[in-house]
Amino acid sequence: MHWTNRLLAAVIPILLQACAAGPLATHPPTATAAMEARGPVTILIGIDGFRPDYLDRGITPVLSGLAAKGVRAAMTPSFPTKTFPNHYTLVTGLHPDRNGIVANRFEDPAHPDEVFTMASLDPYWWDQAEPIWVAAEKAGIRTATMFWPGSNAEVRGTYPSAWQQFNQKVTGAQRVDAVIDWMRRPAATRPRLVTLYFDTVDTAGHRFGPDSAEANAAIADVDALIGRLTRDLTALGQPANLVIVADHGMAAIDDSRTIALDTLVAPADVRVVEDGPYLSLHALPGREAAVAAALAESHPHVRCWDKATIPVRLAYGRNPRVPPFLCVAEEGWMILAKPPEYPVRGGAHGYDNQDPSMQALFVASGPAFASGETVTGVDSVDIEPLLRRLVGLPAAAGRDGDAAAFETLLN
Repeated sequence: MHWTNRLLAAVIPILLQACAAGPLATHPPTATAAMEARGPVTILIGIDGFRPDYLDRGITPVLSGLAAKGVRAAMTPSFPTKTFPNHYTLVTGLHPDRNGIVANRFEDPAHPDEVFTMASLDPYWWDQAEPIWVAAEKAGIRTATMFWPGSNAEVRGTYPSAWQQFNQKVTGAQRVDAVIDWMRRPAATRPRLVTLYFDTVDTAGHRFGPDSAEANAAIADVDALIGRLTRDLTALGQPANLVIVADHGMAAIDDSRTIALDTLVAPADVRVVEDGPYLSLHALPGREAAVAAALAESHPHVRCWDKATIPVRLAYGRNPRVPPFLCVAEEGWMILAKPPEYPVRGGAHGYDNQDPSMQALFVASGPAFASGETVTGVDSVDIEPLLRRLVGLPAAAGRDGDAAAFETLLN
C-alpha cells in the first residue's frame, strides 16, 4: 500500500501537467493521397415482384430520383412470370423456353426421377444457357453476385469470382454492405459486374397483397437500401451504372376467384406439376385424348392448350421440360389442384406476361445513361444485351432480345 501511494504521488503531477499543456500534438501526413481514379462498375439490382407503378405511390424517393435522372420503363417479363425463369432470362437474354429454366418447379424427360426446385444446384439444370457472369469471367472480366438464381451453380464449368449462397435471413443492409466491401478491393480483384437481389417486396406482396400496408413498407425499405448503396458508392468515389429490374409484377388474389381442377379435367386422368396462376400437367398413360378434349372446351376465366398450340407470343412450349398441357388463369384468378388448406388471399404472379399487373420495373441510371428518359418496348430479354454493352462484351448471336431499345439513351 505504501509503495502504491508513493507511485501515485509521483505520477499525478505529471498527468496534471500534461492536461494543462493541452492535447498531444498530431502530425498530419506530409501529403494526402489522391483518391483512386475508378472506372464505372455495372450493378444489376433485382427487386423481386416490384411493379413499375410502385414508383407512383410517393414512397420511393431514391428509385424515383434515379429514374428522373436516368431511364425508366415498364418492362414486359417473359412467360411464365415466375421468379427463377425470369431471373435467368434477365442474365441470359433468352426466354425460359430457351434458357432451360422453364418454371420454378419442373421435370425433365432425360432425368425422369428428378424434379427441379428453387434449391437445385446441379449444373445439368442450368447449362442450357450461358449467363452473363460466365461470359464475362471467360473474357477476363471479374464478376460478383450478391444472390441471383443460378449464380451459386457451376454453370458451364464457371462460377462468378465471388458469390453468396442465398439465405433469406441475410438482411438487406448486409447484402448492400457485401457489395460495398467488394468495391473496396484493389483494382486487380475488384469486380466490374455485380448483381444484388432483394426478395422482401415479393414476400410481402404474396402474404398481404400488392396494395397492402406491408407491401408499401417493403417497397420503402428496399428504396432506402438502394439509397444506402448509392451513398456508400459515392463515398468511395466509385461511379456506377445501376440497372434496376424486377422479374415480374404481382396481382391481388382472394377466395372468390378460384378454379377447381375438376372443373377443367378429371383429376384421375392427370398428374399436376404446378398449379396456381397457371396449371401445367401430364396426362396419365392412355388418357391423353380425354385430357386434350376436356381442356379444349371453353372454361370461364382460364385458357388451356396442349404444348404444340400455346400462342407463339408466349414463346413457350418448345423445350422438352415444358409439360404437355398448360392452362393460364385470368389475371387475379387461381387454379387449384386440391381444396386450399388456408384462405386464398394476398398476391400471386405467373399470369400472362401481357397482363398489366405482371409488368416489371426497369430503371437505369449512371454515367452511361441519358437523363430523364422514359422508354417503351423493353422486354426482359433485352437486359443481358444491355449489360454486355455496359461491361464491354461483344453482342452475342442468337439472343431473343437486343439493346436496340436503349440505343439512343446510352451516352
